[in-house]
Amino acid sequence: MEGVPILQLGNALLVSIQGDLQDDSVVALQEDLAERIVATGAAGVVIDISAVEIVDSFIGRMFASIAALSRVLDAETVVVGMRPAVAITLVELGLSLEGVRTALDLEKGLAILDRLATRRRIADQDPDDNAEQPVTPGAPAP
Repeated sequence: MEGVPILQLGNALLVSIQGDLQDDSVVALQEDLAERIVATGAAGVVIDISAVEIVDSFIGRMFASIAALSRVLDAETVVVGMRPAVAITLVELGLSLEGVRTALDLEKGLAILDRLATRRRIADQDPDDNAEQPVTPGAPAP
């Protein structure tokens, strides 16, 4: 398989996996995606796996690894389009994909990223986070 395309959609990157992945292509995807997150400053990544019919434990762990890598690079990840057979296989393999958000389709995945971005903006603007705390005489410092 040729490299997996990574497209920019606003402040998010869309990774559209068009078939079953081999182990080496998943590793290359992880490296390419990390470079694109840094280059674009993307706040989110959507991985569309609607064309994926088969997963194994390595590929399942790589989805979790990609999500963790994205978080380290200040981007959230949502996996969309998971087929029922893929979900069943992941559960049977004991892979919970911790830290990986999922959505049924691209539209819902982008909506999740939008909500997360809104929460982040609100948190960044919260005046209580930067306000100086009053000190009561005789009380321990915060």
